[in-house]
Amino acid sequence: MNHNFVVTINTAMTIDGKIATVSGDSKISSRQDLRRVHELRSSVDAIMVGISTVLVDNPMLSVRLSKKAGINPVRIIIDSTARIPLNSRILCSAHNNITIIAVTSRASIIKIRKIQNRGAMVLVAGKRDVDLRKVFSIVQHIGINRVLVEGGGELNWSVIRQGLIAELIVTIAPVIVGGRNATTLVEGDGYRRISKAIKLSLTNVSRQRNGEVVLCYRLA
Repeated sequence: MNHNFVVTINTAMTIDGKIATVSGDSKISSRQDLRRVHELRSSVDAIMVGISTVLVDNPMLSVRLSKKAGINPVRIIIDSTARIPLNSRILCSAHNNITIIAVTSRASIIKIRKIQNRGAMVLVAGKRDVDLRKVFSIVQHIGINRVLVEGGGELNWSVIRQGLIAELIVTIAPVIVGGRNATTLVEGDGYRRISKAIKLSLTNVSRQRNGEVVLCYRLA
């Protein structure tokens, strides 16, 4: 990947670091912040999410609350074993919006063909887990240089741990939900020592009238 390739993670979390409740409810951002997110979507070439986001939220990953509404970025779904439902909104609209499903060699060939018949591209990258570096390298060769990751905790961990991000944007909502099994900003195995932690530099802070705070970081 060259220096023109930029990966940004954008997410919203509660004061206690949760990006979804124990029941999977992730509607944390206010309407005001959602407009910011859609403006951000309109500025990138692709949006990336993990399969869990698709299974729970069944999103479209489109641009709506923006002056550029209707001009949608490429959609990239990280889905190791091709679990994406054929009737999902993502695949039902794949003929109109460029859609890439990144799987591993564990994915069923039959399911891959069914996904392709829906109009989506399938990338096989990795054996057990999707090789994100390979995915990013491939999509860069088809003209994608700015990727917005709207992932869950596992995808966020994978992208951050491998040093693949350039920017992290976090909206902190003034609420506390608790729950030891609620999803946090970053999941995965984590580090045992603070000295091994990923270092970031704060580049901007903005405060919304409703009490939300938007923090922007760059990889140090």
